[in-house]
Amino acid sequence: MPNLKDLKNRIASVKSTRKITKAMQMVAAAKLRRAQDAAENARPYAERFQKVMSGLAASVGGSDTAPKLLTGTGDDRTHLIVVMTAERGLCGGFNSSIVKLARYRIEKLVGEGKTVKILTVGKKGREQLRRDHGDKLVGHVDLSEVKRIGYAEAQGVAKDILGRFDDGEFDVATIYYAEFENVVTQKPTEQQIIPAQFEAAEEDAGAVPNYEYEPDEEAILADLLPKGVATQIFAALLENAASEQGARMSAMDNATRNAGEMIDNLTIEYNRTRQAVITNELIEIISGAEAL
Repeated sequence: MPNLKDLKNRIASVKSTRKITKAMQMVAAAKLRRAQDAAENARPYAERFQKVMSGLAASVGGSDTAPKLLTGTGDDRTHLIVVMTAERGLCGGFNSSIVKLARYRIEKLVGEGKTVKILTVGKKGREQLRRDHGDKLVGHVDLSEVKRIGYAEAQGVAKDILGRFDDGEFDVATIYYAEFENVVTQKPTEQQIIPAQFEAAEEDAGAVPNYEYEPDEEAILADLLPKGVATQIFAALLENAASEQGARMSAMDNATRNAGEMIDNLTIEYNRTRQAVITNELIEIISGAEAL
């Protein structure tokens, strides 16, 4: 049975921990509001941009003059896996869920005889993948000093990926991140960015617009496709930022409540132990008095 001093020290320690987790929860809640607004505001632009690109890609079709970012290299032997996670932990299963999805894809590609290269954005993803796939890591983007994700960070990541593609280092590039749905739900997502993939444009029957482009579609795509890669990465980074804060807020809320329950249990144990000590002392006093 622990003595009263040990129990008192444990109660004080858990109370200190609860103060920290409560403070982290409040900070995450404040950051979540801004991150959620940024992610939601970026969605309409990214969706509309994709629709425009989809229309252009459909008009080009399988043309021999179509940009390489649209048609690809004609092979899929080498895959670049871009894993986007957080720089910090204490956010529940946020990082692990993204890495789990990426690891499943990596193992599947390796089983098919494909060559896999991994580019990590965020320290936590690199730490987890290094254990089993350290030989496949080809680069890392450190955003630990970035206080607020901006388009410049996305351009830097896109420039790295596009440079590797131009050098012939891979055939297919896929990004992995968490799509923000709400505070308790962040959906791990897989999205191919090279070669570009677009959903078929949906047009109302009898109202199909006819566009004329100047310059031609191939020239416009050649200019917009690199921007499209940066836009997709930017949207993914914003979704990740909101998901991270939501996951951290939820995790710290659970930790605070668990600390409260532990304090209650330790307090009960402390009171019972104290009562037992007092009872033993009274028994000793009474026994000594009767002996006299």
